[in-house]
Formats: sequence, structure tokens, C-alpha cells
Amino acid sequence: MQSLAGKVALVAGATRAAGRGIAVELGAAGATVYVTGRTTRDRQSEMGRPETIEDTAELVDQAGGRGIAVPVDHLDPEQVRGLVERIEREQGALHILVNDIWGQSSEPEWDKPVWESDLESGLRLLQLGVNTHAITSHFALPLLIKTPGGLVVEMTDGTNEYNAENYRVSFFYDVAKGAVSRMAYALAHELDKYDGTAVLLTPGWLRSEAMLEGFGVREENWRDATEKIPHFAISESPSYVGRAVAALAGDPDVRRWNGKSTSSGELARRYGFTDLDGSRPDAWRYIVDVQDPGKPADTTGYR
Repeated sequence: MQSLAGKVALVAGATRAAGRGIAVELGAAGATVYVTGRTTRDRQSEMGRPETIEDTAELVDQAGGRGIAVPVDHLDPEQVRGLVERIEREQGALHILVNDIWGQSSEPEWDKPVWESDLESGLRLLQLGVNTHAITSHFALPLLIKTPGGLVVEMTDGTNEYNAENYRVSFFYDVAKGAVSRMAYALAHELDKYDGTAVLLTPGWLRSEAMLEGFGVREENWRDATEKIPHFAISESPSYVGRAVAALAGDPDVRRWNGKSTSSGELARRYGFTDLDGSRPDAWRYIVDVQDPGKPADTTGYR
């Protein structure tokens, strides 16, 4: 990994899961990382989970970077404006923006058509998964383009290739992920003349805090869950996608990724990093070749 010392990153939505993994790995590479979210040690968001942005900032520090926790509701333009003004005042520049905001308390209503889905919940999903990304980019990108070579990472679920051919089991979820994909494409066009890069990035089957809790395991013994959910064998830690972002941010030729859709597994093959256990899970190839066709779980050649 190339050193990111002297680089300033904003990971919008860094309270837990992929956002936390990305913030920590950027810190491990030496970056100063602003971590935002709605859950602090004094106030909990609608997610109702215990992870906080202060915890994430401390993990960034422990990894070797500098973590700065800032409570922000990314649906509130004035809060986002204030965040970016603070970054400019304190650092003078922004080199990396990761839009990883989600934060809905309830699961999407899987396998329900739009006319049977709860409209209020569905529209809330679109607000949290789409509007937040647009608002953050609106305010953050004028600072990012002041320094040539800026990187924007739009986080999603599924590669463009996969999502183009597969219904994502909910109208609102499908639309949200499609919108983020198009955002990355549009930003790539708009950043091009500023020597900037926008990339659409997806992790694989992520071992988030909620996922591990739901399966009754911890990161240390996650393989125990494969007894009941065999395809969980292809899962990856949040550190894996974090290392993917750090690799992109440290690549002097990152412009080759402008406008592209990629995954943690593909970037691991390209850059040579591994997950925490030394493996290189390639979930989206596995899902297409093994999981979706209904074959028995077997990660040979995919991990």
C-alpha cells in the first residue's frame, strides 16, 4: 500500500460496517480521516445500534492515522455545509470523499412489489440512500477539486454488471442502488476536467456488526455460521473493502478507474491486498458462478 500521509479523507457514513472499515484502513495508510454519522456516545440514530463515530475515530487513531468524529445528518444541507467548511478551515484541502451513507433502521421489504410496499418506508430508503449522497457531493466537491487528483468513491451493493441483469429483490432498494451507480458515472464525467476520479465500489457479502450479530457469531469465529448458511463462506470483513479504497487512494494511476464499477474482490486481484485472514474472497464472481445457480457452497478458486 502507498502511504496516504498528508491526505485528508471524508468517510460519510463511517459509524459501522463498510464505512468504519474504510475509515480505519485509510488511517492505517496514514490519512487524516473525518468520520461522520448520526450515532454518537450521547445520541443514537434510528438504526438503534451501539456503534458510534467516536469509536470509529479512535480505531483510526489506533491504526496509525488521525480520526476526527463529526456528528452529521447528511440529509441536512446546513450540517453538511458546516462539515465541509470545518474541513477546509482545519485542513485546507480534501483529497478523498467516500459516500457510504445508508442508515435505515428497518430492512427493505424484500419480495414485495411497489404497490404492496410501505410507501413511507420506501421513500425514506431513497432519502437515506440517494439524497444523502447528492447533498454530500454538492458541498464537498468544490473543496475536493481545488487539489488535482481527488478521488470520490460511491459505495453500493452489487457491480453494474450484476445489477443490470438482476432484480435486487425490492423496488426501492433496486432503485436506490441504480441511482448511486448513475451518480458515480455522472461524477466521473464532471470530475474529469479537474483530474479527478469517481469510482463505484461494492463489497461482497459483508461481515458487518449487524450481520455477525444476526448470525450469532463474532469475527473470530464467523465460519461457525456456515453450518446454517453455507454460502456465508465467501463473506469478507469490512477491512477488506477498506483496503480496496486505500489501494485506490494510493494509486498514482487511479484515473484508469474513472467511471468504472468494481468490487473489493476485483481490486484485491489487481493490487494484491488480502482480507484479515490472508485470503482474497471474490464474492461477485462466486455469487454468479456458484450461489445464484444453486450449486453447493464451495469457495475453491474464489477465496
